[in-house]
Amino acid sequence: MHRPLLFALVVTVGSAPLQSATLQRLSLDDMAAQSTAIVRGTVTGSKASVSGPLIYTHYAIQVTERYKGGAQDGQDVAVPGGSANHLRQTFPGAPELQTGQEYVLFLWTGPSGLTQIIGLTQGLFTLSTTSSGTTATRPPAPEMMLDAGTGQQVKDQTLSMKLSDLRTRIASTLRGGGK
Repeated sequence: MHRPLLFALVVTVGSAPLQSATLQRLSLDDMAAQSTAIVRGTVTGSKASVSGPLIYTHYAIQVTERYKGGAQDGQDVAVPGGSANHLRQTFPGAPELQTGQEYVLFLWTGPSGLTQIIGLTQGLFTLSTTSSGTTATRPPAPEMMLDAGTGQQVKDQTLSMKLSDLRTRIASTLRGGGK
């Protein structure tokens, strides 16, 4: 009697839909052009809030450089998911920022006024400094990616460059000279 129950349990769990997301792959130039702001800054804290049926984690960013957008010292960035009111929500592709970590963030502010990272993990570069300088790195997004032109599935790749090269590329794109 226990085998049919065990078999049913395995089939049910095994056939449950897996949580996943499909993202449009954005090039660095796409992100620079489509962002409403691009900033370099350090996460100073976070808090969760509920907006309708969704929970957002709001990260406070102390801005040290602004490559696009209006001048301000601080930036609130909302990421879908988090814990509030004894509930937890998670969203595939939503990054988790670390307090004290420095990032370059490609941001988009929608009509609601909520500022989010463009392309989820695609628009978040972690900064690391060594004796040879500061490097901006974005690991490959684990979610399925589609090419905007063909609609075909593509594999995302790590993007890593010197911060000075990233600044130059953003400036070039914003002047209309992107690749």
